[in-house]
Formats: sequence, C-alpha cells, structure tokens
Amino acid sequence: MNVIADDTSGTPDTSGTLDEALQRLHASGPERNGWLSNHGPMAVESLVRHGQAPAVHRWLDYYRAKLEDMPEPDTAITEDNWREALGDPRRIADWTRYFERAVAERPWRDVLAAWWEPLLPGIAAGSTHPAIRVGHAVRTLLGGDETEPRLAELAHGLGYWAARHQPLPRLRTLAAAQSAAAALDAVPRVARQEGGIRERLAQLTAFPAWVDPAATNPAATNPDLARDRLRELVTAAVHRYATHGHGEPVMLVHAATAPNAVLRTLPALPRELWPASLQAAWSASAAVTAAYSPAAPQAYGPAGTLTADEIFARAAAHGDDHTIKFADTALDVGDEVALAAALRGIELNDPVL
Repeated sequence: MNVIADDTSGTPDTSGTLDEALQRLHASGPERNGWLSNHGPMAVESLVRHGQAPAVHRWLDYYRAKLEDMPEPDTAITEDNWREALGDPRRIADWTRYFERAVAERPWRDVLAAWWEPLLPGIAAGSTHPAIRVGHAVRTLLGGDETEPRLAELAHGLGYWAARHQPLPRLRTLAAAQSAAAALDAVPRVARQEGGIRERLAQLTAFPAWVDPAATNPAATNPDLARDRLRELVTAAVHRYATHGHGEPVMLVHAATAPNAVLRTLPALPRELWPASLQAAWSASAAVTAAYSPAAPQAYGPAGTLTADEIFARAAAHGDDHTIKFADTALDVGDEVALAAALRGIELNDPVL
C-alpha cells in the first residue's frame, strides 16, 4: 500500500472521543517550557483514527501534566498588522484568536487556502510541529464532521504556525539526485551535531535537488507530479528512519511526519498550491535530516507477521507521542519497510506508559 494524498479512511469516531479530547486540550497552549511543542492534539487524532479511542483519555491523563495554559492575548491580529506579528511567538494567543474568528466566519478551506502560501516558508519553525498539527486537523475535517472542536483545532494549528513562522536561511542547490531516497542520502549533515534544532538549522548551507527522468513536466509547474513526488518523499523518509532513526529517534520522525502533513493537506488546497507545497515539504524533511542524521546507517529487523493494526496497538501501548505519530505516518505508507520502521521507532524511543 502506498501513501494516498486524498485518503480519509480510518476508524470513524462515533463515540465523540476526539471532540472531547480536543476540548480538553484547547485550554492549553501549543508549547511548554518555552519552546517544547504540545503533541496532544496530534497524538489523540492518531489514536482515534487507528481504533484506539478507548485509550485516549487515559493517555491524556498522563500527558496533561506536561501542558501549560494558553498564554494571555495581547493585541488583536488584523488585516493591517498581521505582517508585523508573523513569527512572533509572544503572539500565540493573538494568532489563535484570529484564526478562531476566521474559521467561524468563513469556510475553513478558504481560510486554509488564503494562509497556506504565506505560512509555507516557515514550515520548519517549531521543529515542524505547527505544520504537522495542521495536517492532522485537516485530515479530520476532510473526514466529514466539521464540528466546533475540529474547526478550533485547525485554528490552533494555524495560529501556532503563524506565531512560530521563521524561514530557513537561503541555501545553495546541490547536484540533483534521481530519487527522493537518494536526495535524502545526499543531504549534507550540519557540522556541529549538537544543541537544539534552532542552532542546527542555522548551520544549513545547501540541499540537493532530485529529478524524475521519466517526467515530461517538472514538478514545479505540474500539480499531479508534485503530489506524486511528495508521496515519494514521505515513503523515502519513513524508510530511511528504519536505518537512520538511531541518530536521534525523536527528532528524525519529523523528516517523515512533516511532509506527510503537507500530503494530507493537499486535497483541501487549490491545485495551483501543490507544487509550492512539495518544495516546502522537501525543505522541511531535508532540514531535519541534515540536523540529526547519524554518520552511518544501522541494520533493522523486519516486521515479520505483525499486522499494521498490531504495530499501531504496540505504539499506543508504548505511549510516547512521537512514536504514536510516526507509526501513524508509517502506516500511511504501509509497505514492509514502513512497518519495520514503525517497529524501529517503538524500539528506539523510551516508553512512557
């Protein structure tokens, strides 16, 4: 099974668990300890989607101790002052309120489309978590139930992205690779593999491109080709985690989950935005790869006879938020290597439940 951009399948949430969980989470801010992200909304959406709704409130009871209240608002974001507030993390509450008003007054797809292009250059900010949170929210809304908590979750994700927005430094383009996997392998590691992600991203100098020799139209102008290349990138990043995840088991999941969040969002966007979405997703995946890749790969074991449902159940029982989210993305890819990568994530990260 390959990644499908417009897949909205999954276990329907007939219990109302997801809406209840989101309501619990929306009293909290998107960060804690000054910069660590609140993964609650992304994790509970993944749990519900994969049939683990009965475990959600128990998981939230554990996770609640990590959360902090939403900061107090300062000055309302308006059509006149939003540019000066873009990228100001002190305005998280202001941005969240702005998008809450926006999705209450206009169709959520219109709000998303209007803001997608301005936000894309800052996709790597917040360790890519704002974009990932938006991807989870959009997947839920595309499933059909546009409830108030799910619309509010999109607003929280967009608000976090706007507040943390920070483009990558200008980078040189290296020689093109022939596949997404080869391009990820060719990403130069940052010189100092230490410190937080902001210190590491500041060291970026260049990324390779990758090309499709069979393509008649470049992905830069062809939406369908851009979507296909994005699928390829997600698959390559998931597969690479199986051999390279040991470099930094938590952070390297974002090399896959960030582009997958973009892929999940494509069906809600105008097609003309798909090529730019591919380029942003590539920059996010390559940035995380450069910042945390180990010097050498390691061997990994196959998933054997374990099914996708059994693997996700293990991730849910493991309890780590990044492990849950990576298993969710790996199951989107769904092939043998992807399932082995999901198991690798369970092995590499410390369990919390």
